[in-house]
Amino acid sequence: MGILDSARRTMALGASAAGPLAPYELAAWPIAATPLDVLHEKALAARRLTPARPCSDEVYLRRVFIDLLGTLPKPDEVNAFAQDKRSDRRARLVDALLTRPEFADYWAMRWGDTLRIKAEFPINLWPNAVQAYHRWVRDQVESNRPFDQVVTELLTANGSNFRVAPANFYRAIQTRDANGIAEAVALTWMGTRLDKWPAAKRTDLARFFSRLIFKKTEEWKEEIVCLDPTIVEPLDVTYPDGKSERIAAGADPRRAFAAWLTAPTNPYFARSLANRMWAWLFGRGIVHETDDIRPDNPPALPEVLSYLEAELVKARFDLRALIKIIVGSRCYQQSAIAQSTAPGAEALFAAYPVRRLDAEVLCDALLAITGQTDSYSSQVPEPFTWMPENQRAVALGDGSITSSFLEMFGRPPRDTGLDSERNNQPTDSQRLYMLNSGDLQRRLESSPQLRSLGLTSRGNRATMVRGLYVLILSRQPTDAELAAAGRYAGAPFQAGLDMAWALLNTKEFLYRH
Repeated sequence: MGILDSARRTMALGASAAGPLAPYELAAWPIAATPLDVLHEKALAARRLTPARPCSDEVYLRRVFIDLLGTLPKPDEVNAFAQDKRSDRRARLVDALLTRPEFADYWAMRWGDTLRIKAEFPINLWPNAVQAYHRWVRDQVESNRPFDQVVTELLTANGSNFRVAPANFYRAIQTRDANGIAEAVALTWMGTRLDKWPAAKRTDLARFFSRLIFKKTEEWKEEIVCLDPTIVEPLDVTYPDGKSERIAAGADPRRAFAAWLTAPTNPYFARSLANRMWAWLFGRGIVHETDDIRPDNPPALPEVLSYLEAELVKARFDLRALIKIIVGSRCYQQSAIAQSTAPGAEALFAAYPVRRLDAEVLCDALLAITGQTDSYSSQVPEPFTWMPENQRAVALGDGSITSSFLEMFGRPPRDTGLDSERNNQPTDSQRLYMLNSGDLQRRLESSPQLRSLGLTSRGNRATMVRGLYVLILSRQPTDAELAAAGRYAGAPFQAGLDMAWALLNTKEFLYRH
């Protein structure tokens, strides 16, 4: 029985009639409530919503591996965490994950979607520029550079898009006039859509970028991003908050805008950033959608968002510090089995939101389980688009380097920078692939992982089943699941293949929970 089927059974029984559902839930919280939780629980109580129970250690382990690293825990990591009896084991786990190289890979992928890191049409950064840009973004994540500094360098970048990686922020904008740049800046760093602003405010924002030009060079497809040297007079500007200023002759208006944007008191930047980070960990923002913040689209949990915004500023825009606050909360550590079915419970995060794995995460998970590699291709036949076979899909820097699997499972095209470009909704073609794919069957039959498991189990059905559950679902099977597997007929290796395929098709494997 998968987690979603179990959840439906629990809700049918009623929250008061059914106890915690093993192995997904605990009866009591293993962590103390945080300031975030006090605000969240107050909001739920005001609407008479019951929060979900605490998730189990097994669920939490899998959840943070996927949400922080974009990968499943390995069997030895599952077993090691199960044996850790320290009261702060969850916090220690998060601290360890935040320093791993997979964290930089996964969060660089996230920012790659937002920053439109892609070689091909309609972005046309070209492969060598993409490689430089993605490497720079990953370096910022890996070094945990304060994000106000990261954004300032992007907004004020000058130089060759091949040699000065941050200059590609402007090159990756489809409409590279002042109005198009202003729209991209507002969307990316203010979480707002400029087409919903009054015309006068749109014009005011565009003035900060009105002196930016793109110069061709003799090198094919290279461009220089710089200020127009022929314009030398002062520039009068008005910031989105209504403040006016005269930019001195020869000064860069973008520097003034970046300083205004990243100031601790700015009403847009920290709020948008905190909301985006929350959405990447929960599947939806406190303001939904994350890039549509406006007065008539209020946050579902305004006090929680204000708290996160303040904590981000206090931490000097340390994104890892914000992640630790969120994943260390009871709100994040709730079970995915909701105890409230009232309208609005999902938007108020009364349970951890169930959602399908990202295309890249699912691709890497299947390859890790089957012990195989995959190949990726691009429409641009250049050396910069060649990828080694052991490349993780999560670590693909160029949005135009892809595969049929990634496209089928909703990898975003990176054309607009909108979060909604990523499509994690299940489709018939996805289900047919998982159920009937000859490619998946061949991978399972030739899997070194499964063959090794068959050898080490030495015909012991229970040992094999336990190994499959830890490998695929990151947990031990229940007694009922062991009993059901024991009743399955067939030769040991074939039975193992059949059970592996069945587990891969469960919602418990295919979904974050």
